[in-house]
Amino acid sequence: MSQININCDVGEGLNNESQLMPYIQSCNIACGAHAGDEQTMNTVIDLAILHNVKIGAHPSYPDKTNFGRKSIIISDDKLILSIQQQMNAILKIIQMKDSELHHIKPHGALYNDIAKSESLSLVFLEAIISFKNKVYLYVPFNSDIERQALKNGFQIKYEAFADRNYNDDLSLVSRTQENALLTNVDVIENHILLMLNKQKVKTVANNEKHIMADTFCVHSDTQNAIEIVKQLHKKFSI
Repeated sequence: MSQININCDVGEGLNNESQLMPYIQSCNIACGAHAGDEQTMNTVIDLAILHNVKIGAHPSYPDKTNFGRKSIIISDDKLILSIQQQMNAILKIIQMKDSELHHIKPHGALYNDIAKSESLSLVFLEAIISFKNKVYLYVPFNSDIERQALKNGFQIKYEAFADRNYNDDLSLVSRTQENALLTNVDVIENHILLMLNKQKVKTVANNEKHIMADTFCVHSDTQNAIEIVKQLHKKFSI
């Protein structure tokens, strides 16, 4: 069975990183805007180093109230400043530990918004321009951020979601809908296998759509996230 790359969003206050890290290949660490602080970044980075997990930054809209999962009105300058402050905060700790940043993955509403907005994706890329030739940017397939990142010379890796359902336009089914999340491990395995082997994803409308994936996300706050990553680790002989 082919090996796959599983990533998890971590440092978000669930304190389950020690259980997740042995079974994943890359992690996306909250940088203080939607969750996390210097202490959590320190702790999670240490765990990532211990388990040889690739370290990623997980910047967000500055909105702890809504956990970064709602779009907010913010000026371009303020968003750029916030993203750069978040990146500087995590990079300082990574460098202190003589480690390396592997990738950047935006969080929540920011991730979804730059996927469908050319102008906002360009603002985000401006915020992380200093990382252009140094790290990967995790992006969804067939998105505005993918197109603008490639156009502007950023290195990307395609991300798909192991524990989320898709609409026909490859957007994620809203978390307000009952069928947004996938928790059955057998269903998740088949979900991944279709994307991995056929570059297809079955949508909630029961259609198969073309998709590319280099890494698969399992959200650390999915109710059975530990079970999911353990089983995927076993299934795909990671």
